[in-house]
Amino acid sequence: MDRPPLVIMGVSGTGKTLIGRRLAAELGAPFVDADDLHSQDNKEKMRAGIPLDDEDRWPWLTTVANELSAAPRPVVACSALRRSYRDYLRAQAPATFFVHLTGDREIIVDHLERRSHEFMSPALVDSQLETLEPLTVEEAHFLAPIDLSPDEVSRYIIERLPHAD
Repeated sequence: MDRPPLVIMGVSGTGKTLIGRRLAAELGAPFVDADDLHSQDNKEKMRAGIPLDDEDRWPWLTTVANELSAAPRPVVACSALRRSYRDYLRAQAPATFFVHLTGDREIIVDHLERRSHEFMSPALVDSQLETLEPLTVEEAHFLAPIDLSPDEVSRYIIERLPHAD
């Protein structure tokens, strides 16, 4: 299937890595987990429950953008919470399509409490929800609900993916 590079986005606990890995495998695409690209300082800050600020995020986003534009149509799991971050990613890889994993706070918190993550504290979910800026019509995207099973979320996304030009 010919398709644009994908960013599977949302706040922590929405299943970006799980769904991104599944999609990449099904699409035969490279997978990049943006969490793996954070500096050790960023990881330590988040582990301590301290939200990242823009000064922390911009060097990380540069690395994410490089991965997005370097690999052949990758699937990238990345929070991409602010419009300015997404604009930056699209400037580096203009055909990028965003799939926003979204659901109720209670579902997200439940996901966070049931998983083990190297550095992401469940205490940060509210700051991430506050930081999240909704996608706009200028950003190629659709929303995918997380209140389905992982298989159903993956199928939902696959059925709606656009084809690259």
